[in-house]
Amino acid sequence: MAASAKVLTSETCTGNEDWTIVLPRRGRKGRNLPRIRTPEEQQKPWFPTELVSDPHRESKLLQKMQACIKKLESSEFYQTFMNQIQTPEILNRFYSVLGSELKMQMVIYGIGSIESYETPRLQLSLAILMKRKLSWIGDVEVFDPILSATESRVLESFGCSVLSVNEQGRRCAIKPTLFYMPHCEAELYDNLLQANQGAMLKGIVLLGNSFGTYEQHVSEYKSSVIVDTARHVLAVRKFTQEFSIKTVSDDYFSAFHDSSWHFFSPDVEAELQLTEI
Repeated sequence: MAASAKVLTSETCTGNEDWTIVLPRRGRKGRNLPRIRTPEEQQKPWFPTELVSDPHRESKLLQKMQACIKKLESSEFYQTFMNQIQTPEILNRFYSVLGSELKMQMVIYGIGSIESYETPRLQLSLAILMKRKLSWIGDVEVFDPILSATESRVLESFGCSVLSVNEQGRRCAIKPTLFYMPHCEAELYDNLLQANQGAMLKGIVLLGNSFGTYEQHVSEYKSSVIVDTARHVLAVRKFTQEFSIKTVSDDYFSAFHDSSWHFFSPDVEAELQLTEI
């Protein structure tokens, strides 16, 4: 890990009642549900397996990232993406999350290896361009357990802080936060929603996999895996305003397909009831 990597642990949210969740019934009863680990169990110190950055690889990766940012910035996909953000329908929702705050921090989970693959480089490039172009985007924090010291140094060169604690997505949004989670596992989204229950959801924006698609899979394919790992994702659908991202061209399909903006307006007085699935 680079010496300047940021040590950060999430604060435990207080004042939130655990949700009870209504989900579709399945035929089997009495199943053993997976144990939900506590936030303390989820958050563990993290160090890259490669502890020292390689200057040659660092320079090469920096050039790749700069080329990727330039390519993305000049693309039709990026112009469409930014135009969508600037529409009153979406921009007003960002301002609603900001409230009286001037900046919204960005937390990036699950970015993958930016050294090994173009898809993570494109996803990171989008975050960097949002930071540059949108005056209300504040500090950017990044974590993926597979990041190397070399990748961490390159991330820091673009103004990002690399977390040295694996939060497992359980970050309590005590201030307005944009969570950018490109193509993460359902469990990670679920952890985030569980950590920000009730009114806390109003303080976050999520850019990641479409929640509508998860719901569709459960409805059409009766997917037990999704039901087990995305219980909170399915529960918040009634409180979620979702806006899909248009990939526009095949060049950006792998990086951004089935991605959406998610804004939340929970009715904290509504009682959801957990039933046996």
